[in-house]
Amino acid sequence: MNKTRGQRTALNTVGVLVAILFAFPTYWLLTSAFKPSTDLLTPAYDLVPLHFTLDNFVSAWQKPGFLAHLTNSLIVTVGAVLCSLVAGVLAAFPLARLRFRGRKGFLLLVLIAQMAPLEALLIPMFLLMQDAGLLNQLPSLLLVYFAFTLPFTVWTLRGFVQGIPYELEEAAMVDGCGRFAAFRRVVLPLLGPGIVATSVFAFITAWNEFLYALVFMRDKDKQTLPVWLSTFKTVFGTDWGGITAASVMYALPALIFFLIVQRKLVSGATAGALKG
Repeated sequence: MNKTRGQRTALNTVGVLVAILFAFPTYWLLTSAFKPSTDLLTPAYDLVPLHFTLDNFVSAWQKPGFLAHLTNSLIVTVGAVLCSLVAGVLAAFPLARLRFRGRKGFLLLVLIAQMAPLEALLIPMFLLMQDAGLLNQLPSLLLVYFAFTLPFTVWTLRGFVQGIPYELEEAAMVDGCGRFAAFRRVVLPLLGPGIVATSVFAFITAWNEFLYALVFMRDKDKQTLPVWLSTFKTVFGTDWGGITAASVMYALPALIFFLIVQRKLVSGATAGALKG
């Protein structure tokens, strides 16, 4: 009994230490955002801000391009997530329920596409968009983010569909529903937690992307927030106070989205996303 209690205490202690280790960078970012720039450059770092200020947030908000870049990020990210969810659901259902020639090969291609490094696809994507005349346009960036998030969406949603008993669809079809009606009335409502969980990871992937937004969008008014964050570093130095405040503002939309869907996310994360 004492041995078991001691093991639990040790595991809990290790868990707390690991949580503190991972949470400290976020805490450092938050505290730095409320410190004057002079305090950020001192050798001794205070864990608690001694001189509280909102000047960093004011300067970041007033920096040219914030609202335009925020709008661009929301357009391409939300658009890519919605497109990948629609296409992912329509692809995941037949991959999970139907048996057809080439199914395993198609799944292998989806897995390979998911494993491909984004940097390796930069030049082919650039040449493709250049030939199509889509460079320096938000739809081109939306299409790229859609292509990046789709393999993960298809693969994950397929596991969620497999976790839904097929007998429920059969019962609906016995009652007179066609296959599509059974999918719409039975499978799709039960797929809600999986859709939410998948959308969160797709949103984070598209929201944090920097390289393609920098290369594809040549006009500053068409770039996204990650590119805007890089403007705080110039040849004259880095505005550490401004960049920490801007980073907090940059993280808010993703945090708000997570808080809205977090109840569904908890159930969706354990509902069979790793199955099959």
